[in-house]
Amino acid sequence: MRAIRVDSEWARAGVYYVRTEAMVLGFHLSLEGEFAEDSRESEYVLVVDDEGRPLSTNRIHLMPEKGFAKIERVATISTARKLGAGRLGIEAAEEWIRERGYKKIVITSREEAIPFYEKLGYKTKYDMNSRTLEPKKEGEAEAAGDPRFICVYMEKIL
Repeated sequence: MRAIRVDSEWARAGVYYVRTEAMVLGFHLSLEGEFAEDSRESEYVLVVDDEGRPLSTNRIHLMPEKGFAKIERVATISTARKLGAGRLGIEAAEEWIRERGYKKIVITSREEAIPFYEKLGYKTKYDMNSRTLEPKKEGEAEAAGDPRFICVYMEKIL
């Protein structure tokens, strides 16, 4: 198993495959909704098995105006879960972000994935808004969203 920085069409196709299988089919999301924020400039990590089959992916979003980078759209195909593919993808994204000089990484995670990210050194910050990535105001609650994706803000200092 290896993680690659996506810079070719075959690897980009792998990203789309993983996200379609894991999110569109797995969580019954619309194709448009899953890919609405992507662009040709989006940067991805793709994890493939020893035969080159796609297993896991994530998108890197550099946010210099906020002073951190964000790992987004983390997805692993169902048959590759618990095999280390997601971990390998996150570690590869962290290395790429570190090389660019960022010291802080943010992930907005589904609640059920918190233990996975905590094992990788991320801390849940309930005082931060997972949508705005800003501190919550006094008495502020998260906006209601898709109940399948109740998200929390997590961060890691490199």
